[in-house]
Amino acid sequence: MKAIVFDDFGSADVLRLADVPIPEVRPDDLLVKVMAAGVNRADLLQREGVYGAQTYGDSDILGLEVAGEVTAVGNEVTGFAVGDRVMGIVGGGAYAQYARVDGGMATAIPTGLSFMEAAAVMESFVTGWEALAHLGQIAKSETVLIHAAAGGIGSAAVQLAKAAGVTVLATASAGNIENVFSLGADAVFDYRRMDFEAEVVDATASRGVDLIIDFVGGSYLARNIRSLAPGGRLVQVGLLGRDDNAKIPLGTVLHNHLQLLGTVMKSRSRSEKRAMICRFRDDVLPMMGKELQPVVGALYPLSATSDAHRRMEAGGVFGKIVLGNFHG
Repeated sequence: MKAIVFDDFGSADVLRLADVPIPEVRPDDLLVKVMAAGVNRADLLQREGVYGAQTYGDSDILGLEVAGEVTAVGNEVTGFAVGDRVMGIVGGGAYAQYARVDGGMATAIPTGLSFMEAAAVMESFVTGWEALAHLGQIAKSETVLIHAAAGGIGSAAVQLAKAAGVTVLATASAGNIENVFSLGADAVFDYRRMDFEAEVVDATASRGVDLIIDFVGGSYLARNIRSLAPGGRLVQVGLLGRDDNAKIPLGTVLHNHLQLLGTVMKSRSRSEKRAMICRFRDDVLPMMGKELQPVVGALYPLSATSDAHRRMEAGGVFGKIVLGNFHG
């Protein structure tokens, strides 16, 4: 089968299409003919060597989420059959014509969603729901601030927060402000022109927000902490700022009884990922394609994966970047 591989860490130029063996199906696996795959920032970090030799899974091929058709079912898997349309999380291996997916990390694609749309669901909505509901414990009548709200996870989190009945404040680039409003945000701040800390003061009458979902880190950390209401929670999902040594105003954390939580799906154990997907399947999947819509911002063929990575590095895409045309 064809897959995207790289021989050395580096820029998007190191990626190339090559022939590799089809993965063997283990007892608890599905073998999926990949029709589309989501592109995630973790893929770029892995390609650059940020994770070193760690693969956080069972394949050193890039790609963490797939959508496709089941072609084989392991003998310990129940609930799936050959021919089923599925979407799932993988520990690497999505940038290939076939991928094996743990049966506990797959779910049926809702009727009406295309493979391309389904490839924009799993990482974004599973991570978004984990940050908002399981870790963030968001409740009705609360206010949440979502940073990078036009991105793959951010755009999912805005929709999920609105579906949960909370007030949503968000940050985005000027070109994506109207797009984020279209997802249901109550207020959107241009992160380049506006000081979100000051805007939160105005929007909440100096109270602060109950929950912040952040993908940036760095200089945002102290400002986030100062933007939280007493008892507030900050869930740190990513580090777009590439700075993990930011200063924490501990006096504010202690005085206001704040909670700081970190999460990343890539390094979670198989049992943790299965639990996350179970929560998604129970709470979110019934709304997919209805109240919740995956946002595909750009589509590239598998053969142009390098271009897809460069597009993500350039920033500004509304929604998810998806790879398709795996068998064309």
